[in-house]
Amino acid sequence: MKLFRQIRSNLFIFGLPLLLAVFSCNNDDSSVADQENTNLTNDDNAALLFMLEEEKLARDTYTYLGDLWNINQFSNIKKSEQSHMNAVIGLLDQYDISYSLLAYGEFNNPDIQKLYDQFIEYGSENKANALEVGANIEDLDIVDLAKFIDATTNSAMIQVFESLQCGSRNHLRSFVNAIELSGNTYEPQYLTQEDYILIINDSQEQCGP
Repeated sequence: MKLFRQIRSNLFIFGLPLLLAVFSCNNDDSSVADQENTNLTNDDNAALLFMLEEEKLARDTYTYLGDLWNINQFSNIKKSEQSHMNAVIGLLDQYDISYSLLAYGEFNNPDIQKLYDQFIEYGSENKANALEVGANIEDLDIVDLAKFIDATTNSAMIQVFESLQCGSRNHLRSFVNAIELSGNTYEPQYLTQEDYILIINDSQEQCGP
């Protein structure tokens, strides 16, 4: 799975500017229509667009692997990923940020597209690989959300992203539990070992809306 980590390292270098160009009608004009819109920077806009695609990555991957292997985690968690997408869409709509959603398995960001293709190929080999892919996606999601939370001062965005991160921690625990019940172990790919252990040893959380 280190190949996925290498692909992901390019996401922040190339992915955010590309997504902003593809999705957003950029208003460089400083005419302030209303004060709430000024609370989002261009980086915040790009972060929302990026996370919409990353949550879609989770939903689409879990839908495909769930249909393939009939594993409960995928069928249950894909519904949560749709709600995660809806939460991000709510912010995009609130701040009048243009976005587009492609068909299942198709992404505007080419690096996320590569991740999806790699995850599907790897997860299609066997159930153990499929569960590993699920843990990998949640592992990645937690780290990316943390970076965006630290980088913004927008309270609405922080609230939504913290809620998504809470859900991803629960999802990670669920996938890791299934991996361990099958006699395998998961090694974190993006989280530090210390943060991973803290999450896994904690109990399921009650996440906000």
